[in-house]
Amino acid sequence: MAGLACVSQSPLLQAFGAVGGTAASPGFRFVDVTSSVGIQFQHNSGAFGGKFLPETMGSGCAFLDYDRDGWQDILLVNGMDWPGHKQRRSTLRLYRNNGNGTFTDVTSRAGLDIEMYGMGVAVGDYDNDGFPDILITCVGQNRLFHNTGKGTFVDVTNSSGLGKRQAFSTSALWFDYDRDGLLDLFVCNYVKWSPEQDVFCSLDGKHKSYCTPEAYRGETCWLFHNRGNGTFEDVTASSGIFDSSSKSLGVAMLDDDQDGWLDLLVANDTQPNKLYRNQRNGTFKDAAVEVGLAFSTEGKARAGMGVDVGDFTNSGRSGVAITNFDNEMTGLYEFGGKTYEDIAAQAGVGMASKNSLGFGCVFFDANLDGWLDLAVANGHIDETVRNIRGNVGYAQPPLLFLNNGQGKFRDVATELGGGFEQPKVGRGLAYGDFDRDGDLDLLLTTNNGAAHLYRNDQLAGNLSIRFRLVGTKSNRDGIGATVRIVSGGLSQSRMVKSGSSYLSQSELPITFGLEKRDRVERVVVTWSSGRTEEFTNLAAGRCYECTEGKGIVPLDGF
Repeated sequence: MAGLACVSQSPLLQAFGAVGGTAASPGFRFVDVTSSVGIQFQHNSGAFGGKFLPETMGSGCAFLDYDRDGWQDILLVNGMDWPGHKQRRSTLRLYRNNGNGTFTDVTSRAGLDIEMYGMGVAVGDYDNDGFPDILITCVGQNRLFHNTGKGTFVDVTNSSGLGKRQAFSTSALWFDYDRDGLLDLFVCNYVKWSPEQDVFCSLDGKHKSYCTPEAYRGETCWLFHNRGNGTFEDVTASSGIFDSSSKSLGVAMLDDDQDGWLDLLVANDTQPNKLYRNQRNGTFKDAAVEVGLAFSTEGKARAGMGVDVGDFTNSGRSGVAITNFDNEMTGLYEFGGKTYEDIAAQAGVGMASKNSLGFGCVFFDANLDGWLDLAVANGHIDETVRNIRGNVGYAQPPLLFLNNGQGKFRDVATELGGGFEQPKVGRGLAYGDFDRDGDLDLLLTTNNGAAHLYRNDQLAGNLSIRFRLVGTKSNRDGIGATVRIVSGGLSQSRMVKSGSSYLSQSELPITFGLEKRDRVERVVVTWSSGRTEEFTNLAAGRCYECTEGKGIVPLDGF
């Protein structure tokens, strides 16, 4: 495993670079530890031959510390059999991290052994009681589960006011858009679909096939304002979010105009992407067209699936990744001063992703060299695709693009081992340090298949530093806070965020790779409340807990 013990390992293996035109080792490897740690999961799409649209979409996953013991637990969302075609019982799965490299299935014990056609997950402490709550988006009725703090969850969907609306919901996130210290909720919806409204589509005019989203009308996303008493107010219309033409699959938060108020970027399938800019008065305005994020460089709406935001240039400004359909390439957007430019082609991401259909995507520093890398889960929507196009398969290899710090990315998936490079019908993707060794592990879900947990083992001896934020005036999770560090002349920034990727959520603690730097000279935390705090001279190889207004303390290990 990685961490401080790895400093003396494999000195010949160096972090990604290029010497004489030859690419060096990635500096880390992946090990598929799914079975060995005790995770046994099978996603149920409910497919019975009826070719219902939701069956193609898969479900997501999350890293969360639901019991606040300092170890990241795992939640895997599941579907279910359709009414009238009942064959088996399937529920989501919550796995408790035992702190010794293994997990225990605590789904039933936690009160989550409930059938629903689940899609996505968003984790956030909406009542600031110190324990993370869980929203599961569904086909039909979304479900909100309140964490009791005693290892169990209670379904509060109806009492919270979220039980009044049903749709084909996908990704979601928690964020404090009005800076009142309470997490509000944003939910993506895909299209107007139900079994009764299912459309007959066919490739040959005889046999039913899965429809594309063009066969259905769009559906607006939803915004729910947290009243602070356990209930939420639907402010979709009054906030300017309402747009019934959207077909939304992914959402990420960012501060696009750097005014200290959170904005939202929504990936839409066959419709223009949306950048909902926070007007600081409870309303939002779509600025995606004017900043260059709505369409491809050819001016076309692509099949946006997953989305993530991260400062991959270490410039202090976030860039964007949006996954798309095969033959469309993953979009990689760099901020150019006033607008975003899709640099995927010249950065090495474009052609490498062209024959893939991307879903989940995450920026994370895989090799701890101080530069954000990009992982993408791929997989087609229909197993018959192999009969249509020779160069595109149903199961597809994930991609992992290493960032060389000079504007170029290289796919190293085939060099990582652990079966990571094997083709999968990939959907959800999230990162988290489940073994607390200081590097980031990956969790990947597949449609109608297994989940995969890949342990990251560092080989180059690179160091890291981690931060866990606790808000006081800001929301308890610190969601929306930005941490900037300076170490050895290298500046980096990360935001504590809910959402991102596709139907999934990564852990809330944030990780900075430091390469061989053993100290961080300066840390600046900007809270969502507007408060800024600065700390100096912190040692690498540690996790620090920063409480708003109360300072910073080192925790035991990572």
